[in-house]
Amino acid sequence: MTAARIEHLVTSGTFSLDGGTWDVDNNVWIVGDDDEVIVIDASHDAGAIGAAVGDRRLRAIVCTHGHDDHIGAAPALADATGAPILIHLDDRLLWKHTHPDRNPDGYLSDMRRLRVAGFELTVLHSPGHTPGAICLHAPSLGTVFTGDTLFAGGPGATGRSYSCFPTIVRSIRDRLLVLPPETVVRTGHGESTTIGAEAPHLQEWIARGH
Repeated sequence: MTAARIEHLVTSGTFSLDGGTWDVDNNVWIVGDDDEVIVIDASHDAGAIGAAVGDRRLRAIVCTHGHDDHIGAAPALADATGAPILIHLDDRLLWKHTHPDRNPDGYLSDMRRLRVAGFELTVLHSPGHTPGAICLHAPSLGTVFTGDTLFAGGPGATGRSYSCFPTIVRSIRDRLLVLPPETVVRTGHGESTTIGAEAPHLQEWIARGH
């Protein structure tokens, strides 16, 4: 068995909500080994993601939340590979905004464990950016995939429909800041960081969130 690893792909497209559209670059994370992987956030380009997966078994397409830039390519990638699409139940309405004629294949819940390549990722429900936003903690890899819940520099945006600033601050406080400080934070957009690097200035955000 080969060692598990994390692969990174950036795809580009648009994000649309509340009548606006913005150009965005998204991080796609592929986690596994030479035999099997999961994809975290099938963003924009199913062909590019499928090429990065190659001939490995794709065990699941995991959506950190239901915004269209994070789920847009999920059905095409699922059709090409046979992998199930998984999203938290509380983002089913956002999913339907983008894919009204296609249901996810399963719904994620807090503390559910996903296995791939001999290790586990634990689902951490982290609402705020959206009601069903999740993070995926992989302690054996020393990392957490935060989607749009936490970035280098602060929380994800909460200025649009279905979002709530006090809620995202509570999620970061209760689900992420309790992780070891050396934990690498792999985000939905932009650069990675660590829990320890973010903790000092997050205290200000926490104070504002009450």
